[in-house]
This record gives sequence, structure tokens and C-alpha cells, in this order.
Amino acid sequence: MDRTKGFTPALGFHALTPLYDRVVALTTRERTFKRVLLDQAAIEPGQQVLDVGCGTGTLAIAAQRRQPGVRVSAFDADPAVLAIAARKARHAGADVAFDLGRSSALPYADGHFDRVLSSLFFHHLAWGDKLLTAHQMHRVLRPGGQLHVADWGRAGGLASRTAFLAIQLLDGFDTTSDNVAGLLPVLFASAGFRQVEETGRIATAFGIVSLYRAVKGGTAPEQGCPARNRVPPHG
Repeated sequence: MDRTKGFTPALGFHALTPLYDRVVALTTRERTFKRVLLDQAAIEPGQQVLDVGCGTGTLAIAAQRRQPGVRVSAFDADPAVLAIAARKARHAGADVAFDLGRSSALPYADGHFDRVLSSLFFHHLAWGDKLLTAHQMHRVLRPGGQLHVADWGRAGGLASRTAFLAIQLLDGFDTTSDNVAGLLPVLFASAGFRQVEETGRIATAFGIVSLYRAVKGGTAPEQGCPARNRVPPHG
């Protein structure tokens, strides 16, 4: 069985995949929110990092280049974007392992990663798949490991709510309504995460990108990890 069938491609349509990097860069303040997300994650040398729904690999490559001593895996269901990501990584000289599959069944051992990252991915998933994915992220993190997510968040007012309609028309109302209602913290808590918090909100042309942080409970020590790593709102 092909576990990658039925996924939502970048920008909603396969034909638009080559335009993804340009569109995201122009409309989402991508450099800003990904920089803040990586600041928040505070990745250290020797750690194992996973980027779920990695798309064209921008975040995974940035994580590896920022801290060359880390081991970065990146995961997506779309072979077309993974091909783009692999080319970008080679060009950047970044050592990233790209894997193909569904986020609801991550092919990694329990407790393997110190950090799990995700950006602009959860809004592509129906609630059931969101929950399965969050459970999988929790499973592959070691005790004390952290989840760091940037995605469309609850609307900040009429202007941002109206702007977000463009995203909903492209990606679907069913999958995006959870995000705009601010339900991702509820999702992460339901999957077993602790210390779940929205750490920042960044205004973009199409609405609010929210940043989230959550921790997998356990007694293992967390090297260099502040107890509460809050990020002030931007924009």
C-alpha cells in the first residue's frame, strides 16, 4: 500500500509545488518565524532533530546549518517536495536525511529525538490526522524532549480573520478551522504533551502565524533547556 497517497500537496495543487518557496517567502514572513522557532528550540550539538512535514526542507536545512553538530531528519509525504529539498540541501552543504511517508505513522524508534519541529504543516490535516500525528511526535521524542511548531493560529481580529480566508480557500475549511480557532494547544495536550504554550504570534499577509512549544514528560535531564522558553509576540 502506498502510504503517501491522498496527501495535500504544497499550495494545494501539484502544479503549484515549484512556486512554493517563492510564495511562502513573500507572504508568510518565513525568515522571521523560522528564525524565532529555531531560537526557541535551542538545539544543541549532538542532538537528534526531526522536522515533520518538512516540505522543501527550508527549516531542516536552517537547523542543520545553524548547529552543524546536530543530526537532522526531515519527513514528508510528497516525493516532489522532497526532491526539491534534497537538491537545496546539497547546494547548501547541509547534512539532512530526507524520508518519505505519512506523519500518522512515523518510521522512527520510540524516544529517538531530542527535538521535533514542524512549520505550516498541521493546517493541512483533518483533526483525526492531526491527533495521530501529534501522538507520533510524542512517541518519537525522548522523555524531556521538546516539540516546536509554527503554524496558522487563532485569528487576531477581523482583518487577520478576513486575510486567512485566502488560506482556507486554498487548503480547505475543514482542515484549517482547527488552527484559526486556536485548538493546536488542545491537540498537543490531548497527545500527552505537558507545558503546552503558545509562545509567540507573528502577523503576516494571510493571518497570524503562531508559535507553540510543548514538552514530553519524563525524568531524563534536558541539557541546556530552560524551564519556560517564552518568545515575545512579533509583528
